[in-house]
Amino acid sequence: MDARVPPSANASPPGVQPMPRCSFATAALLLLLSPHPPGQAASSGFDPAEQDIRMLQLAMARGETTSEALVMAYLARIEAFDGQGPELNAIAVLNPQAKTDARSLDEERAANGPRGPLHGIPILIKDNYLTRGMPTSVGSRLLRAYQPDAEAELVTRLRAAGAVILGKTNMHEFAYGIESVGSAFGVTRNPYDPTRHPGGSSGGTGAAVAASFAAVGMGSDTCGSIRDPAVHNALVGLRGTQGASSRTGIVPLSSTQDIGGPLARSVTDLAFVLDATVGFDSNDPQTAASVGQLPASFLDALHPGALRGTRIGWVRELIRIDPEDEVMALIFDAAMEDLRALGATVIEVSVPHLDELVFERIDGFYVLVYEFGRDLDAFLATYPGAPVTALEEIIASDTAHPAVQPLLLESAALSEEERPVYLEELVKRDRLRTVLEQVMAEARLDALAYPTIRRQASLLGSLQEGNNCHLSANAGLPAITVPAGFTPDGLPAGLELLGRAWSDAALLGYAYDYEQATRHRSPPPLTPLADTGTE
Repeated sequence: MDARVPPSANASPPGVQPMPRCSFATAALLLLLSPHPPGQAASSGFDPAEQDIRMLQLAMARGETTSEALVMAYLARIEAFDGQGPELNAIAVLNPQAKTDARSLDEERAANGPRGPLHGIPILIKDNYLTRGMPTSVGSRLLRAYQPDAEAELVTRLRAAGAVILGKTNMHEFAYGIESVGSAFGVTRNPYDPTRHPGGSSGGTGAAVAASFAAVGMGSDTCGSIRDPAVHNALVGLRGTQGASSRTGIVPLSSTQDIGGPLARSVTDLAFVLDATVGFDSNDPQTAASVGQLPASFLDALHPGALRGTRIGWVRELIRIDPEDEVMALIFDAAMEDLRALGATVIEVSVPHLDELVFERIDGFYVLVYEFGRDLDAFLATYPGAPVTALEEIIASDTAHPAVQPLLLESAALSEEERPVYLEELVKRDRLRTVLEQVMAEARLDALAYPTIRRQASLLGSLQEGNNCHLSANAGLPAITVPAGFTPDGLPAGLELLGRAWSDAALLGYAYDYEQATRHRSPPPLTPLADTGTE
């Protein structure tokens, strides 16, 4: 853990649920969020588009809006831009209880004040999180009615923090790809260019948050599925240290690589959601490693000057691999100059043995391919109610999207005879982590840097190339992506910073400093503000 990040003062021992995190910044915000006087009506002119959580809370505290009014405003934007206009197709299903839940939270605020920074804030959930009151299709038309009597731990924590679950977002079917296509709801489009993909597999969340369909959204990352949509939608996304966030109730792709987390329009909003969701879960043994490792609040790491005095190493092997990478590489070069201007020492580094440790065996995805069928079968047994009980039945139904069915077959083809190879690949992942930590230690680095993805968003119907997801996903180390600018085609680019285990908060601090200095994010022109009839 980075020495500049305060250790957790409230890490929970096994069997004890974590207490809500609270920083000085959070406490100061809460002092401002007392409910408006009884009878003071919310203004109908408040536009929540592009507003961050702090501004939404201040507007509710001042009586300028309510949680119910926010829900209505976001629903109006969804109606205007999801099924018409650019037809983003980012929403899988809306929560029929959202307005009722918001009204109840408004009444609670008036009576007792807010629970915390997420009180009354509408949030969207990726459709691989079990969510009470809504089906979980995982992008599959075979599972469109799948609704177990259970809920993902991260959703439960969001509800406890006072968030309003607005609905669920479209995704790449079974999270098995990075373009966001599926048999249940079709293809999601990029709000910056609807002829292109929004990234995946959390592409619905990425497109929806970029278009201000909600304040923030939840995704999951097995190899890039938070970070890639964040890049293509000019958002911030963190893949935390493996074990930082619960996997309970999230339909698995790869149990040893899956992790849930938020996508947001700002680092600060990301921190608010992380404060409400990360930490020990007694139903997820992997999260035991987080005890004593997480900060009291991620907000405490967010301050201008966080990059001053740091050492950042850009990874030679992850830039300019192909001629087509040059557009993103030029943006990355400019980002390195920005880091230097902010007081960081930036050097070139090489990560040895990457081909052997990452890119062999089905392009580096062997562990994922091996684990998928096993983990999905176990999940369906734990949470019954689906019309099928195993991957083989899903394959036999021939209902998967044509881009996904071959991948399902590939997973099913790996038998127990392959287990020695699988175990060998797990050892390689441990070696990769050791190599990365050695590179950082020898060069006295605070973080590694590289383009989150080396190509701009791909055209609909084509595969996304240039993914740099592997280092963080395979090593289990934290990595954050932050907007770094736009290509000449007007498509977003991203800078990824990878750190040591449990340096998650420090990475947020670096990203915040860069974000505040560069202000690269701008909203999609195809989903304009105050253009939904809600003014």
